[in-house]
Amino acid sequence: MPGEPLQADQALLLDDELWEQVVRASDGMASLCYQCGVCTATCPWGLVLKEPLNVRRLIRRAQLGLEVGGDALWLCTTCGLCELSCPRQVAISQVMLSLRRVAWRRRQVPRGLSRVLWDIQFDGNPWGSPPSHRSAWARGLDVPQFSATDHQVLYYVGCTVAYDRRAQRVARALVSLFRAAAVPFGILGDDEPCCGHAARDLGQLEYARHLAQQGAEIFRRAGVRTLVATSPHCYDMFSRHYPPVSDSFRPLHYTSFLAQLVEEGRLCFRPLPWRVTFHDPCYLGRRHGVVGEPRRILRAIPQLELKEMAHTGPKTLCCGGGGGRMWLETEAHARLSHLRVEEAAATGAQVLVTACPHCIACLEDSVKLRGLPLRVMDVAEVAAAALAGGEMP
Repeated sequence: MPGEPLQADQALLLDDELWEQVVRASDGMASLCYQCGVCTATCPWGLVLKEPLNVRRLIRRAQLGLEVGGDALWLCTTCGLCELSCPRQVAISQVMLSLRRVAWRRRQVPRGLSRVLWDIQFDGNPWGSPPSHRSAWARGLDVPQFSATDHQVLYYVGCTVAYDRRAQRVARALVSLFRAAAVPFGILGDDEPCCGHAARDLGQLEYARHLAQQGAEIFRRAGVRTLVATSPHCYDMFSRHYPPVSDSFRPLHYTSFLAQLVEEGRLCFRPLPWRVTFHDPCYLGRRHGVVGEPRRILRAIPQLELKEMAHTGPKTLCCGGGGGRMWLETEAHARLSHLRVEEAAATGAQVLVTACPHCIACLEDSVKLRGLPLRVMDVAEVAAAALAGGEMP
C-alpha cells in the first residue's frame, strides 16, 4: 500500500513527474525540506495515535519519486503547528495539500470526498443543502440584503454557519451584536458564494482557485469594502487565497471587528458571572495571530472570569476539524478534541469558548462523549448573552 515501508526485495519505481507536480503545486516549498523530522515530532496526531503521522516520510517519498498516498495523507488537519518549529520555514500544510492534489489525479482518494466537491458544484456548499435555504438561518430577523450605498459591512455568514443548525445560533448572535453597536450591515442571502476552503483543504487547488475567482467577482460587483466573516477558514481564504477584489477590500474575522467595536465604546456589556476558558482555533490564533482580540471581548464583560488552558495562542491544540477532516470519520479513541476538552475541564471553567464553527462541532461532540460538565459556546454567543446579562442559559 502507498506510504507503507518498502520490503527488502521490492523494486523502487521512481517517478520524476510526481516530484515535479508536487514542487509546482507547493510553489517550490517541498524542495526546502531536508528531512530533519521536527514536523513528525510536533504533529498533534502523535498524542492520540500509536503510529504518529509521519510527515517526513510522506515528503521524502515524494522527493524520491515514490508513490505517495494512503490514509496517512488525509490525516493532516493543516493546523500549522509543525510549521512553527520548521528550521527551513517550509509551508508543510501547502506541501500536504499538493500531495493530495496528486492523489486526486491518481484517483487515490477516500470514499465520500468526491461528493463534497459535487455538492459545492451543484448546490454552492459542501453540505449538499439547497441554495434557496442559505439564508433560512435569518428567518424572523429582517436582515437586509447588502447594499454598498447603505451598508458599511458585508456580513459573510459562510456555508457551515448558514446550514448547520448549531452554528446558526452564532450568526443570530452576531446580528444582535451588530445591531447593538449600530453597525450598518447586510448579507448576500441566498446569493452568498462558497468561499472554497473545503475544496482547498481536500487538495482540489485548481477548483478552489476557480471558486475564489468567482467569489471575488461577486464581491467586486457588489461593491464590498469591509467583509466580516464568521469562520476563520473563510477569513483565511479571503485574506490569503483570493485574487484582489479592490484596493479598499478588507476582510476581517468577526472577533477582530467586535474587539474594535468594544474599544470604540460601541459595545457595552452587563455583568456575566461565568468562569470560561478560550480555545484558539488554529486558523485564527496560529495562522493569523488573532489571539488578543477574542480575549479583549471576553475581558470586557464584567464579572466574567477567563482561565487559560495549557496550550494557547500560536501553540493552541488542534480540535481535529481542519484540513477536510470535517468530511472524514475519525474514530472516537483518536479525536484530538478529546484532549482539548479535558484540558479545558482542568481549568475549572464552566464554559469552553471558541470562535470557529468547526471547533464548536468537534468540541461539543467530545464534551458529550467524555461526559464533562462543560458548555461549549462561541465568543459571539457569550457576548450576546452579556448584552442583557444573566445566569448560565
